[in-house]
Amino acid sequence: MTAAFAFQGLPDPIAKPEFYTGVLTKRAFAWIIDVTIVVILSLLVLPFTAFLGVFFFPLIMLVVSFIYRWFNLAGYSSTWGMRIMGIEIRDRNGLRLTSAEALQHTFGYAVSFAVAPLHLISVVMMCLGDKRQGLTDNLLGTAAINKPS
Repeated sequence: MTAAFAFQGLPDPIAKPEFYTGVLTKRAFAWIIDVTIVVILSLLVLPFTAFLGVFFFPLIMLVVSFIYRWFNLAGYSSTWGMRIMGIEIRDRNGLRLTSAEALQHTFGYAVSFAVAPLHLISVVMMCLGDKRQGLTDNLLGTAAINKPS
């Protein structure tokens, strides 16, 4: 870890607000970028289903999104959209996510996205919380922060 990021746990939003400044907006733009990437990847998969995937395209998108999110969070603690926007998901110790934590985070995201009231609760929690944590973040103790230098 670099000296600028030498602390235990997630940064305190009061003592180190720079880690959370603009994160909510960045998460929104990262989500738009990620959805665009998932749609493109899903369209690239379509020919391999002999175009029968047209009839279950939402399922293809769900699987592609899950794999995309899990592998990116496990490898980089961020998706491509998050990297473009300069944010990362960190665990309760302030470390990058392990593969197991990335799987849990991805599963929580998928469930909250599939159940509209949970997704709405998650968005409200991000808007109101000092660490901008959604429902899954709160349950796992993770948070999206500005990427440390």
